[in-house]
Amino acid sequence: MKAFLRNIVITILRAEARLTLLKYKPKIIAITGTVGKTSTKDAVFAVVEKVLVARKSTKSFNGKLGVPLTVLGLDNAWANPFLWVQNIIRGLALVITREHYPKWLVLEVGADNPGDIEQVTEWMHPDIAIVTRFGTAPVHVEFFKSPEELFEEKAKLVKALSPAGLLIVNADDEKVLALRSKTKAKSLTYGLSPEAMFRGSNVRIMYSKGKPLGMTFKLEYDGNVFPVTLSGVIGVQSVYSALAALALGVYLKLNIVDMVGALSEHKTPPGRVRIIPGIKGSTILDDTYNSSPVAAMAAVEALSKIKATGKKIAVLGDMLELGKLTVEEHKTLGEHAGNVADCIFAVGPRAKYIAEGALAGKISEKNILQFDNAHEAGKSLENILGEGDIVLIKGSQSIRMERAVEEVMANPEHAGTLLVRQEEEWKAKG
Repeated sequence: MKAFLRNIVITILRAEARLTLLKYKPKIIAITGTVGKTSTKDAVFAVVEKVLVARKSTKSFNGKLGVPLTVLGLDNAWANPFLWVQNIIRGLALVITREHYPKWLVLEVGADNPGDIEQVTEWMHPDIAIVTRFGTAPVHVEFFKSPEELFEEKAKLVKALSPAGLLIVNADDEKVLALRSKTKAKSLTYGLSPEAMFRGSNVRIMYSKGKPLGMTFKLEYDGNVFPVTLSGVIGVQSVYSALAALALGVYLKLNIVDMVGALSEHKTPPGRVRIIPGIKGSTILDDTYNSSPVAAMAAVEALSKIKATGKKIAVLGDMLELGKLTVEEHKTLGEHAGNVADCIFAVGPRAKYIAEGALAGKISEKNILQFDNAHEAGKSLENILGEGDIVLIKGSQSIRMERAVEEVMANPEHAGTLLVRQEEEWKAKG
């Protein structure tokens, strides 16, 4: 019954969103990929919000319900039927009356199941599409016959572009780069490779008193070079997100100095390799929003690049929705982490394969610990953290790795604003 009512609500909101787009005719920037959609969406909004009248997807609203909610400017009503009725009435009012509406929409578009993006592009046609990264073993592949089928689903967003549109793709991902052949629209590329039209180079970590503060890199394009600073975050994905945003801004003829300034002040979304002070003088790399093989490997790589005066600790939870790739990908991640970390905490039933894989690395078996849940891992982590330690914490959504962060962050009273899934609805899930 709940599923039936949910589908009715989605159908009504989707119809209202379609009519809203037809009425107000905003320009649409749509972002997809399997890694970095939300970070890229927020970076894009950071560079355009002061110049364009724009709205972005809230948090990670990217599905068949989330996209209509963003178009209509509505909040998630969770399990409250009265608020859903209110949302439907507000959506109808937007269609019937004339209201102030954004000129631009920055939308995140995801695919959890076959047909998700196809359903969205039946009524939403982007003017600009940005594709982040895909990877060899993306998340959500459990619900598709193969990674290739998931890739083809996401490619439908590109096919929905008009010939007069723009495609912006990650040049460091061969599959993403190949998407240029699926549209007649103009394309721009970004990445760290020399072939990228908007290239990031000289990526470095900033430190203060031995603790990481963020990153700097150089933006190179069309013979120009600009220094870019990203505060409070570590990892290549944040560089990619900034490059995609800057490529878009240049295309829209926005001021490059203003864009770089906006990115230097921009705070990445919670749970995306954000730097959080930890107890006893430690530093946490909070990457707890979600996990997939390509994202987890990138997070461990970020840990490897940091200079630590103390121990490097990797707290790694299950990666879900990998289907037949589950064992292999967890073992591969474990081996990589075993060559980087001094201690590994494996959290969740699938993470036992991370522990197994870690044995193939340089780490000693006594420094590989296994836990049933994030809370237990966080409690144990409290006992071993010390001055100068760097701890990476990452895992898929339902493993709730933010609970481990809350156990060891220096200021747990700020968890509500610093961590993911702090809404009462999430906490009620136990």
